Amino acid sequence: MTFKDINIRDPFILTHGGKYYMYGTRARLTWDQRLNGYGFDVYVSEDMNDWQGPISIFEKKEGFWGQYDYWAPEVHYYKGKFYMFASFKGDGYHRGTAILVSDTPDGEFKEHSCGAITPSDWECLDGTFYIENDTPYIVFCHEWTQVHDGEVCALRLTPDLKSAVGEPILLWKASQANWKYDIRDYGAYVTDGPFLVKNGKDLICIWSSFSKGEYVEAIARSDNGSILGNWTIDDKLMYEKDGGHGMIFTDLKGQLSFVYHAPNETPNERPVVNKISLSDLF
Repeated sequence: MTFKDINIRDPFILTHGGKYYMYGTRARLTWDQRLNGYGFDVYVSEDMNDWQGPISIFEKKEGFWGQYDYWAPEVHYYKGKFYMFASFKGDGYHRGTAILVSDTPDGEFKEHSCGAITPSDWECLDGTFYIENDTPYIVFCHEWTQVHDGEVCALRLTPDLKSAVGEPILLWKASQANWKYDIRDYGAYVTDGPFLVKNGKDLICIWSSFSKGEYVEAIARSDNGSILGNWTIDDKLMYEKDGGHGMIFTDLKGQLSFVYHAPNETPNERPVVNKISLSDLF
């Protein structure tokens, strides 16, 4: 199958062992129809043209706290294992990002963190993984549904990725963008899908929001190359054509690439890959 045959949101591509592994939020007919959302799949390719799958890698299990809204899986290779950062919600539980683990990128993933790794009294989603000076962090969104002005925050993790350390650190709010768009007419600004990219001494984070009513991809920049620096948001959008929640990877030929879903319209979302260069980002 090709990209046009794959209906997912929030695509994430991992390269490993000469293959591409693509993860994402399972498609659903409407936001209210969640029956297809109770698990995660992977699609596998050697050339990004012909994809095999979907291969189920995690399904809802009895006793698991996450009962619905299985969203935005990312898989990162760390200390010999594959760790999935994914968002869930359950009755009596706030939405949050939990960490799962597997020995292989296409194998069965199992619970690793004890529940959500994000604050238990916050509505959170779209956690991503970042390491700075050998210290692991999760960078995630404090959701607009709870705070109205969506936030991007960082939280230190233990080296085994089982627990959080300390308190969340606010990096920026969606309303700081000059192109911000209020989606509810009461100061509701969205933060979605952060993903960090380091280039020498420079550090950026791509993320999604809304501008002029369109779902977009934006860039935030640290002033000192550290996750703990002061962050500003570019006035120029990275992508502004009703698509986003992307990430950046290097393909097997060494080409820097940006993958995202477009359009931002259920059930028409498809993964899209554009070749980019460092000059497009830094």
